[in-house]
Amino acid sequence: MKLQSDFSLKPYNTFGIEAKAKIFARFESVQELQTLLQMPELREEEKLILGGGSNLLFTKDFDGVVLQNGIKGIEVIHEDEEHVFIKAGGGEVWHDFVLYALQQNYGGVENLSLIPGTVGAAPLQNIGAYGVELKDNFHELEAVHLETGELRTFDNASCKFGYRESIFKNKMKGQYVVTSVVFRLDKKHTLNTSYGAITTTLEEMQVQQPSIQDISAAVCHIRQSKLPDPKQIGNAGSFFKNPEIPLEHYKQLQKQYATIPSYPVSDSTVKVPAGWLIEQCGWKGKVLGNYGVHKNQALVLVNYGGAKGEQVRQLAYGIIASVNQKFGIRLHPEVNIL
Repeated sequence: MKLQSDFSLKPYNTFGIEAKAKIFARFESVQELQTLLQMPELREEEKLILGGGSNLLFTKDFDGVVLQNGIKGIEVIHEDEEHVFIKAGGGEVWHDFVLYALQQNYGGVENLSLIPGTVGAAPLQNIGAYGVELKDNFHELEAVHLETGELRTFDNASCKFGYRESIFKNKMKGQYVVTSVVFRLDKKHTLNTSYGAITTTLEEMQVQQPSIQDISAAVCHIRQSKLPDPKQIGNAGSFFKNPEIPLEHYKQLQKQYATIPSYPVSDSTVKVPAGWLIEQCGWKGKVLGNYGVHKNQALVLVNYGGAKGEQVRQLAYGIIASVNQKFGIRLHPEVNIL
């Protein structure tokens, strides 16, 4: 629990942006976190909780204390004939948890393979991919209040999950640190191949009766073919949420753009892929010096090396403005801009 000052955050964010924290500390248990929060020198400081750093864009130094969640551990706490309840520490790497579930043949999170970040960060934005969201297999979480140090349990309803949303991104933003999450996984598998890319990839793999392990392998293949490895090119994965728009608005756009794709959300709302919108505006593959938009996936903004966070932020808002002007749709960042 050593406090470090003027600490470089470049290795701790997947964009690889240079920024410094006034104070940095790592905790590996609830008790260590509570002790840190009681320290007089930290009490009045602004606090930022750091997981894998895969959902952050630093545009300046952080004038406060960065607390890195290092709580590990995965354990079965309850099971019945159909389900198993597994508790994972908030500092566990998300994909490592998915791999554990696959090794034990527990279903439910295979579509969420290879999503960057930690278990503790996953509920904050209700991570999702290929027709599955975290909330589908979420049971409860424990979190420590940053002001009081109190440990509290939140069930599924209390988290108020929405599309890339939770109570921790809205009403309780910046108030809690997720220390552990309990998932309810399936012993009897129900496969979700609703996204066409999974079906196509399984066919290419010559898999006719897929298992959860096959689904995971297909998802990993798709993600690796589309998304750059942050170890090679700095990025934070999908920078924007896929917008949900009224069906009437979509029908109007369809008259002008016949091939505009969509996914139904409700009888009156559809989701439009943000990547398609960005690509139609000519941004895909655009290079601006040492940063730009990835050549294979328009949703991904990249740092080719040495870019400043403010440059990437300006690029993001330039994209938002052009999509809004062309389609009347306002994109919203999925990444937290600091």
